[in-house]
Amino acid sequence: MKQPNFIDYSLLVLLAIIWASAFFNIKIATYSFGAVTIAFLRVFFGAIPVLLICHYKKIKIEAFSKDWYWFAMIGFINLVAPFFLIAYGIKSVQSNLAAILMSTTTLSSTVLGHFYTKNERFNFIRTVGVLIGFSGIIYLFSDNLLINENNFFSALLILLGATCYVIGGVLTLKIKNKKNENVTGSILIWATIILIPLVIFTEQPWEFKPRLDSTISVIYLGLVSTGLAWLLRFRILIKNGLIFQSQVSYLIPIFGTLLSYIFLSELITIKVLVSLIAVCIGIYIVRKAK
Repeated sequence: MKQPNFIDYSLLVLLAIIWASAFFNIKIATYSFGAVTIAFLRVFFGAIPVLLICHYKKIKIEAFSKDWYWFAMIGFINLVAPFFLIAYGIKSVQSNLAAILMSTTTLSSTVLGHFYTKNERFNFIRTVGVLIGFSGIIYLFSDNLLINENNFFSALLILLGATCYVIGGVLTLKIKNKKNENVTGSILIWATIILIPLVIFTEQPWEFKPRLDSTISVIYLGLVSTGLAWLLRFRILIKNGLIFQSQVSYLIPIFGTLLSYIFLSELITIKVLVSLIAVCIGIYIVRKAK
């Protein structure tokens, strides 16, 4: 693996900004669309660049092969459930909180990895990192200016969405011998299939009268934050490896907080800053332990 250069670090920062920008765009999308519709449009538009790449590279999509049930299950847990939970929860909380709460995926994956993988066992340093990171989240929930009895449940839903990402990642290990493009394209197809009846019977999206900013945001979420971001992530993984790519975890909550302040003028309290620092330190220690 070659030593990362300036372009590699630039692409890593770009990926962090794209993923971080998803949170304030989800918030804007909720001004006009329901949570199920946002989830559907994300996977629909997100599938377009991925499937085009598969077609261009002549990669066979195995969505309906003998392993279809794995693709369907991962599509639901890794895309449908978190996309819905985050969009539903973010209606009642600031998008910068969602960015910080979603950063717990690294910490949660460390906990699950201890029980479901052979080479990801806890040691003292990892335990300290996880405890520091989750203590930051607990401290964030004590911020009564941003999280109160009216939106406490919404914040928990976002945390549940983050956990779904982690569980989906563990399930993906069951089909790790398949090409990443094939897996991503297949789970996007199944996520779209699952969401079609849900969006028709629960929200009737044709009755929405969307604002222009919400429409732009939901298209951006699909094409850029889902489709393009995955392709960029794959490029970084291939060229620089998983450890280098995982550094994006430190940057997402930082950029998410800054972007929400710039575009939505969201409040940044002292407790938000303390929680953000604690989560980033926790993630750094966990990564360093590996």
